[in-house]
Amino acid sequence: MVLTACSPSVSGKALPASTPPSADGGQVPGPGVPKVEVPLDTEAFKSAPCTALSQDQVTELFGYPVAPKPDPTGPGGPGCDWDTVDGSRASAHVLFTTVDDLGLTSVYRAQGKAYKFFQPLAAIEGYPVVAYGTSDARSTGRCSVALGTTDHSTVDITIFQTKEKIGKTDPCEVAHAVAEKVLASLKSGR
Repeated sequence: MVLTACSPSVSGKALPASTPPSADGGQVPGPGVPKVEVPLDTEAFKSAPCTALSQDQVTELFGYPVAPKPDPTGPGGPGCDWDTVDGSRASAHVLFTTVDDLGLTSVYRAQGKAYKFFQPLAAIEGYPVVAYGTSDARSTGRCSVALGTTDHSTVDITIFQTKEKIGKTDPCEVAHAVAEKVLASLKSGR
């Protein structure tokens, strides 16, 4: 699967919403939020976020090698960007969120509020995944997904498609495929 992306005039990266505690007292997972049955330790990846995808995985996604750009102290947490330089504007961003300690509960609480777009996706090997955004940007080739790694943490993936792929491939399916590759890295402990 080749990741090809395009970013319209929307700039920046999706960050998980930080939501105030609710009547459930901050319990995680919150009501209606899928539980992460087998938690994954992501601490090593937070100190080296670009190891979330191997160079082989990146080449498979883009069709050619793309250099990683680490952002270990980003406002949402440590992350890594893979942005093409060929003018296609294809990109992928992986973020190890540190905004709060609520994991997917934070994303679910923002449903219909900060996140007007919210769509649970198929779990990956038992790990829950949800697509989200302040708006539904799929028609512009953009999608963000949150992969639950523990009940208290997520890894968020945002992709942008090229104009050639917009309307032909659902960007949330592409983001889900990237999440599968990130999960494989997390499970292997790379």
